[in-house]
Amino acid sequence: MSQTLTTLNPPYGGTLVNLMVPEAERQAVYEYAKTLPVINLSQRALCDLELLAVGAFSPLDRFMNYEDYQSVLDTMRLKDGTLFPMPITLPAPDDMRLTLHSDVALADERNNLLAVMTIDDIYEWKLEELATKVFGTTDTRHPIVAEMHRWQSRFISGKLQVINLPIHYDFVNLRLTPAETRARLEAMGAKNVVAFQTRNPLHRAHEELTKRAAKEVGGVLLLHPVVGMTKPGDVDHYTRVRAYKALVEHHYQKNEVLLSLLPLAMRMGGPREAVWHAIIRRNYGASHFIVGRDHAGPGNNSKGEPFYGPYDAQALVEQYADEIGIGVVPFKMVVYLADEDRYEEISKVPQGAKTLNISGTQVREQYLNKGIPLPEWFTRKEVAAVLAESYPPRTRQGLCIWFTGLSGAGKSTTAEVLASLMLEHGRQTTLLDGDIVRKHLSKGLGFSAEDRDTNIRRIGFVASEIARHGGSVICAAISPYKATRDDVRAMFSEGQFIEVFVDTPLEVCEARDTKGMYAKARRGEIKNFTGIDDPYEAPENPEIVLTTVDCTPEENAHKVIAYLREHGFINGD
Repeated sequence: MSQTLTTLNPPYGGTLVNLMVPEAERQAVYEYAKTLPVINLSQRALCDLELLAVGAFSPLDRFMNYEDYQSVLDTMRLKDGTLFPMPITLPAPDDMRLTLHSDVALADERNNLLAVMTIDDIYEWKLEELATKVFGTTDTRHPIVAEMHRWQSRFISGKLQVINLPIHYDFVNLRLTPAETRARLEAMGAKNVVAFQTRNPLHRAHEELTKRAAKEVGGVLLLHPVVGMTKPGDVDHYTRVRAYKALVEHHYQKNEVLLSLLPLAMRMGGPREAVWHAIIRRNYGASHFIVGRDHAGPGNNSKGEPFYGPYDAQALVEQYADEIGIGVVPFKMVVYLADEDRYEEISKVPQGAKTLNISGTQVREQYLNKGIPLPEWFTRKEVAAVLAESYPPRTRQGLCIWFTGLSGAGKSTTAEVLASLMLEHGRQTTLLDGDIVRKHLSKGLGFSAEDRDTNIRRIGFVASEIARHGGSVICAAISPYKATRDDVRAMFSEGQFIEVFVDTPLEVCEARDTKGMYAKARRGEIKNFTGIDDPYEAPENPEIVLTTVDCTPEENAHKVIAYLREHGFINGD
């Protein structure tokens, strides 16, 4: 089933894919799905399935098979030559027996049945190849690269019969499919539509930019925020959507904007992702697309340098704009002219004019983290109120202090001292020590690489929940693998994960050997022991480095306290 629309910019490829089973057949397919083996989808796969089902990824009508996958990696095109820069794949459980031409049911983590897939391809993939060709890096500070380390080893593909979309209870009236979005835009009399991709709160500069863009194209604005998976640590979508709603209600004309939510799982893939976003927005009816500075950028790598150049994304979208069939509106920097009480593009600012601007970092560090209201020239009072409700001062925000280092390095002793000092400074603190966690949370796990990763991710999950609710947590675990630590970092809001590398030489740790573990490892009685026959991957750019050869645990704990005081997590007394 497909739908052709002519008033608006037609969908990419001409028609909107629709994978939903017709209502008359739905119950029969649902009953059949109940008899099949079940694959429980990750949050990423759920987002992808939903957007495949409703045509947001048109002309794609399934998770990619090997030929499409390899072609996209090598050429940014499907095997038939269609431009499509991002691989859309479905990992399959390694321990599940799968055969070609068989059917499996796809379900969410609560076993709600969503679709039936008839498998027509099963193939293995290589992490380094995918990471390098699509994202240009194997650095696990890139959130998708870190996440890939826990993906299964096989991808599967096949025809999809979707019986239910993933369940959402929030902002239901704003979750519009491409067909519904197009119908709303047509009802508004729109032919030209400029789409704005956002995963952040909108301030006055963004508001000004979007209004100018809509006027420039002679059409309406499709305010299209991502509410699936964004950059780890971003403002949660509940807060953002509340702010968007307030802004649209009070500061846009009703006939000039449509707010519609996009359940997209971003890859933070920079230039390639920007091209993908443009294709998606065309499927929602857009004729133009605003491409931001460092669009879909994941931030800095392990060396503290940006993964992508600030204008790489704009350049790549402009290169393919004609083929995609969408006009590009580059994001233009605008600043506030204090003496004239208006915003202007920075290239048009009169010489000598007094300008004001606040960066995203300054918003967090100088205002929200200190409980200082954002000025009304910078953001609308309705938006400022929403942000203030969701983001208390940093002294009341959650944080995780993650000690990593070899066995015997001094992590646990320093962590115990630190916990007492934090309580002294008024921060209620939970201590998750690696040995204690293994007795309770991770009882039964061994010391294989897979079990170690599972143990660390369990600690990370518990810690992230504590921090999410405003608590302080100290974790002391060897956590030998960089990719896993970076994956845990991605569970926290920006600035709330503090990696502390306890840099004690192996020979010193062995000399201490209070548990006799190193001696047993040297004798071969313990296998896969970190530092002996299994590697320890030292952090490349941790927030804090401690040495224990020339410093006591008390001295090191006070160094961490000094860091927390400097960054506003505890008061300066």
